[in-house]
Amino acid sequence: MLSIHVQTLLPATPPTLMIQISNENLLVQVSPKGAELQSIANKETGLEYLWSGDPAFWPKKSPVLFPIVGGLKNNTYTFNDKSYNLGRHGFARDMAFTVTAQSSGQVTFTLESNEQSRLVYPFEFRFSITYTIIDNAVQVTYLVENKVTGNMYFSVGAHPAFRVPLVDGTSYEDYYLQFEKVENAGRFPLSPEGLIELTAEPYLSSTNQLPLKKSLFEKDALVFKNLQSNSITICTSKAEHGVRLSYEDFPYMGIWAAKGADFVCIEPWCGIADSVNASRKLEEKEGINTLASGQTFTRSYTINTW
Repeated sequence: MLSIHVQTLLPATPPTLMIQISNENLLVQVSPKGAELQSIANKETGLEYLWSGDPAFWPKKSPVLFPIVGGLKNNTYTFNDKSYNLGRHGFARDMAFTVTAQSSGQVTFTLESNEQSRLVYPFEFRFSITYTIIDNAVQVTYLVENKVTGNMYFSVGAHPAFRVPLVDGTSYEDYYLQFEKVENAGRFPLSPEGLIELTAEPYLSSTNQLPLKKSLFEKDALVFKNLQSNSITICTSKAEHGVRLSYEDFPYMGIWAAKGADFVCIEPWCGIADSVNASRKLEEKEGINTLASGQTFTRSYTINTW
């Protein structure tokens, strides 16, 4: 079997200036590097909803996960009898996207397969991300296009980090996550290598609330499969401001924060890390999406603020 290993995938082109969109309510900033959200700020109050990206804890703010979500077993996968090395969450978050459409309240970023991507991912694709401001909300839409003859296999997911506490004078423990529906869902633990264990641990039991405390994430992310809810809200009884992330057709959910950090990530995924017994064959990977030649795949989620 031919083995292809690339440890680092650098941006295809140098990063450019931050892109801004706005309406009467919100000012949103996005970096062309990784097409990553950098700021969601209320124009009247100045309230910032996204995490600061403090490198002492975690330097990202809202990385885009493509063409895999999570980690691979031994950081490798096989396709057509070749072995490829691909790091956690894929390469899109570290590559420079091109602005392909922009208006005052909407912008589209696009990444196309290139010489660097083919070294670790042997498919011809176009991956576009559109940010649209609607009233006090930001809608994020992923569009994946298969430009190769034959099936394309991929995952895609979101990783936005929200400030907690959101308002001065409140603490992390003053906040909780409100699920849209009552949940009975186990948490799938992660192995020391970041792989999904086979058996879920009981976690959410006939409840629609999860009180936030920093000890929740001492053993890494909370990973759930097939939650009933299509939205999760960051709430507190001590302030009038909050954030709701709404999503549909994302079968996996990660909830995470770096140890000791003042944020929480709500991560809807179309894909998941390899399990501890994964075959490493890309087409057999749990949660992998199959896209026929010339076809497109789209998913959206929305960040509502108040």
